[in-house]
Formats: sequence, structure tokens, C-alpha cells
Amino acid sequence: MFYMFKLLFLTTMMIGSMISISSYSWLGMWMGLEINLLSIVPLLSNSKNMINNEASLKYFITQALASTILLFSIILFSSKMFSTWENSFNMIFNSSLLTKMGAAPFHFWFPEVMEGINWFNCLIMLTWQKLAPMVLVMYNIKMINFFSIIIMSSMLISGIMGLNQTSLRKIMAYSSINHIGWMLSTMFFMEKIWLIYFLIYTLTSINIISIFNIFNIFQLKQIFLSLNKNMNLKMFFIMNFLSLGGLPPFLGFMPKWLTIQYMLENNMIMMSMMLVIMTLLTLYFYMRITFSTLMINMNELNFLNQKPIKKFILMFIMFLTLNGLIFLTLMFNYI
Repeated sequence: MFYMFKLLFLTTMMIGSMISISSYSWLGMWMGLEINLLSIVPLLSNSKNMINNEASLKYFITQALASTILLFSIILFSSKMFSTWENSFNMIFNSSLLTKMGAAPFHFWFPEVMEGINWFNCLIMLTWQKLAPMVLVMYNIKMINFFSIIIMSSMLISGIMGLNQTSLRKIMAYSSINHIGWMLSTMFFMEKIWLIYFLIYTLTSINIISIFNIFNIFQLKQIFLSLNKNMNLKMFFIMNFLSLGGLPPFLGFMPKWLTIQYMLENNMIMMSMMLVIMTLLTLYFYMRITFSTLMINMNELNFLNQKPIKKFILMFIMFLTLNGLIFLTLMFNYI
């Protein structure tokens, strides 16, 4: 059920992110992040569901801690007494922003929060809440060795931790950590590639989460039960899921291709090779889910009274899947 006060908090959440991105001072940036945080907590919480309240409390405590560290580093930046320690303060500053976006090894809160919220809030956490911290990291991405460690740990942890999951929300969370590693890699070269990557990832996430939300799917077993009656929808789900994994020739492969190309042009051969190898771990559990969805058919359990999907919803998901190719063609003209 959608309440009108949630529309107000959704608006202020977006305004907070835009204030943070467009601010000329570090204090204004911090203020925008705080507005964003205070707006999303009422969206996550639910008086009738204690699991939602627990997830919103975990999110608030983690983000408040990251905001405190961020403000602390800004104060130290502005002090002239510690000018020789600038690199250390820069590392603290970036670490707080990486905690806010959920990059490994600062990811400890992210899968736990994702597990306790509904799919609409999951979509916000996976897409919009990454926007402001990533843009602020982009303004200050100087320490290549530090970010290389973050990228490697994000790829490795997301691949290993996602292998043994049956909860789709946790799988999407670890998938997001993997994509954070790729997005941080694009920031070394061109902002346009990061923008293309972020928009394609957002489009694919909307498609997948729309299907999960329509059928109320939260666990791996539920996919096999829910998508049996509609083969077209099952194929669109598989296409989007493999696109999220970056398998060619799907849309999600294109930004990864651009990232690898620019990394090779800048002589980061070892880094690009490690990214490709570690992405195979996440691609494995994507393909395991899609193959199982394609092959397992449980007709004997159809007494569960599945609600038939409306045609306009199917057309909407098809439109979002296919118009990505047009979008990509237009974006290539601006690179």
C-alpha cells in the first residue's frame, strides 16, 4: 500500500542527492547526504513489519557512522595543521563514501539491509542510493592503488559470497557490489562511460525487479513456480538476468566492453584481466539461475493459484528490454 507521505519523502530523498551532487562546498555535500539519509529511513520502515524496521535501523546506524567519519575528514581537510597528512585524510574521506555505497570491504551492512526490505526499496538501494556517493568519489579519485584494492575486493567478495545464496535479494545485493567494482574502474578514464554503465545497470535492474515484484518472488525456488505459465516473460527474465551478468551479446556486456577497451588503452592490462576473471564467478551463479529457470518445470504445483500477468505489464517489460539497444546506439554517438 502506497501512502502519500512516502511520496514526500521520495521527493526529498531525490532532492538530497541532487544537492549533494551539485554542491560547491564539502559541507553542502555532507548536508545533501544527510537529507537523503533522513528521507529514506521512513521509506524503509513499516509499522506492521518488524523486519523492515530492523533493516531501516541497520541502514541508519551504518550511514550515520559513515556521515560522521565524512564530516570528521572534511574538518581535518580544512585544518592547515595537518597538511602533511592529506593522503591519509583522503583515504578516510573515500572510505566513508565507499561505506555509503556498499563497496567491499565496507559492504557488511548491505546484504543484511536488502534482505529485510521490499522490492521497491531494493530498487532504490541498488540504483538511486549509489548515485550521490559515486559522483562524489568521482570528484576525488586520485589514489589509484587504494581504489584498485577496493575494486579487487568488491569483485572477489561479491563472486564468492553470491555463490551459495538462495535469497534473490542477497543475490541482487552481491551483484550490485560486483557492478560497483566495474563502475569504480570506469571512473579512472571517462565520466561518460560511468554514466552509460550506471544507466544500463539501472534499466536492467528495473526490468528484473519488476518481474520479482509482480509475482512476489523472494527465493530461488519461487522463480520455477511463478514463470512456468508465461514463456515470453520467462525469456525476457533470462535475457535481462544474463544482461546483468554482462554476457555477450546482451546489453550489459557493452559498458564492460568499453571499460576493458579504455583500460587496455591506458596499459592497465593486469587490472582488466583480473576484472574479467573475477566476473566469471558472478556469471556462474547468474547462469545457474537462468538454466534452472529454463529447464525446471513444476506443473504439479500449479494449485497455488498464480495470478495471470496483465498484457500491458508484459509489454512494458518488453519495451524496457528492447529500447536499451536504441539507448545504447544514441549514447555511442556522444562518446
